[in-house]
Amino acid sequence: MSAAPPRRGVVLWARGGTANLGVAVLAEGTRRMAEDAWPGIELDTQYYSDGPAPRTIASPRLLLRDAVLGRVGLRTWLRGYDVALDTRMGDSFADIYGLKRLRALVAMGEFTRRAGVPLVLTPQTVGPFETREGRLLGAWSLKRADVVLCRDPVSAQVAAELGCPDPVVTTDVVFALDVPEPAGTADVMLNVSGLLWTSDRHGPSREYRRTVTGLVDALRAAGREVTLLAHVLDSPEADNDVPVVRELGQQWGLPVAVPSGLAEVRALLRGANLLIGSRMHACLNSISVGTPGIALAYSRKFAPLLGELGWDAVVDLRDPDAGPHAAELAATDLTASVEATRRRAADLLGRARTALRALA
Repeated sequence: MSAAPPRRGVVLWARGGTANLGVAVLAEGTRRMAEDAWPGIELDTQYYSDGPAPRTIASPRLLLRDAVLGRVGLRTWLRGYDVALDTRMGDSFADIYGLKRLRALVAMGEFTRRAGVPLVLTPQTVGPFETREGRLLGAWSLKRADVVLCRDPVSAQVAAELGCPDPVVTTDVVFALDVPEPAGTADVMLNVSGLLWTSDRHGPSREYRRTVTGLVDALRAAGREVTLLAHVLDSPEADNDVPVVRELGQQWGLPVAVPSGLAEVRALLRGANLLIGSRMHACLNSISVGTPGIALAYSRKFAPLLGELGWDAVVDLRDPDAGPHAAELAATDLTASVEATRRRAADLLGRARTALRALA
């Protein structure tokens, strides 16, 4: 890339109009971060087959064919951009979701570099890599990127151990978004993960159900008004909060909030007193609009990110007393800590803008 700032860029592995509002955060937050760093830049988003690319970006075989024969059109399309901002879906640059996904992400990153387009790994979780192939793929991809932005210090440590020369510790791009006006009022919004409720993929679903049920009982016994919140919206995908929160709303006699998209969920959270969430971006959306968010953490992506922000209201779902611990936190006044956390986030995000502006 020349010394001039990029005029056109593509955000990879994210999109705005998606049922997964965490993926929507990545698209909109990355857009805002890039616009702050490079005023006037024009940005597209590409998520699997959704976007301006002529074919899916998720097929290593297709990318190889285009790299060798140049007949698919992906390389020609990609070369129309001055920079690629690679989100890797926020937490998918790891092998815990399977090597197939990791191979696709790394292949697209390598294809981008071989097309001559500068590659930025936007603020994201790096690792864990628990397999030999995963570590090799992670190390190769980290060394090939022009800029590596990590949204927590543990990710930066993993990147450094795998040979990345200068990973930048920043924070999640959700803090680049504007704070909306509140939409209504609510006391406690409880985000229940449909994935954790129905699947053992990230821990025993039976224990998660026990934790959430006990937490609701404790909140109601304390006189709190609870609204169930979906943060992954209705879709054909199994990873979907809506059926679960609607079923629980009927079962427990609680109101249910199913937002239409990212803008509405942020406005709803702005009008709440507290969010307790199992989706990390539900918690980050809440904190970033000024509403305390207690995280029910199911993976290691939560605590390092929130800890770097000085936010300690994180409950490990592996703790058998996770429900009572969350109820105790809900009884404390966390509002005084939110503004300090948002100021810290702004400082950390400034590091990302500095790194982007230095890219030449």
